[in-house]
Amino acid sequence: MQLFKTLFVSLALLTTTAAIAHEGSHDQPDLTMVMNKDLGDIPGKEVIMLTVNYKPGEVETPHKHEAHCFVYVLEGNIVMAVKGGKEIALSPGQSFYEGPQDIHTVGRNASKTKPAKFVVLLLKDKNKPPVMPVD
Repeated sequence: MQLFKTLFVSLALLTTTAAIAHEGSHDQPDLTMVMNKDLGDIPGKEVIMLTVNYKPGEVETPHKHEAHCFVYVLEGNIVMAVKGGKEIALSPGQSFYEGPQDIHTVGRNASKTKPAKFVVLLLKDKNKPPVMPVD
C-alpha cells in the first residue's frame, strides 16, 4: 500500500510540475521524490521532500505551492523570488522560504552553462497538489 501511495504521489507531482511551462530550456526540471510522509500528529498534513535539477539556463514560469516550502541549494547557483519580494541569488548551502500564500515569480538557474541542484521540502495539505500554475 505504501509503495502504491508513493508511486501515486510521485506521478501526481511529476504531472503537476509538467503542466508548468518553462521559458529557458523547454524541458522540465528533473525531479526525484526523496520522501512523502503523512504527519500523524498534524491531521491532514504531509511532507514531501524532493530534489530538483535545473538544466543550464532553465527558467520556470510563475506558480504556487500553497504550502510551506523550504529550498536548500546543493550544487550550482539559482535565483528565487516571490511576488512582492526581491530576487535572491543562492549558492550551495543557502536556503529560501516560500509561504502558503506566496506566488513563486522567479525560479531559474543562474548559469547558462552549468546545472544546479536543490532540495525542496513542502509541508502541505494532503488533498492539495504540490505545484499549481497561477492565472
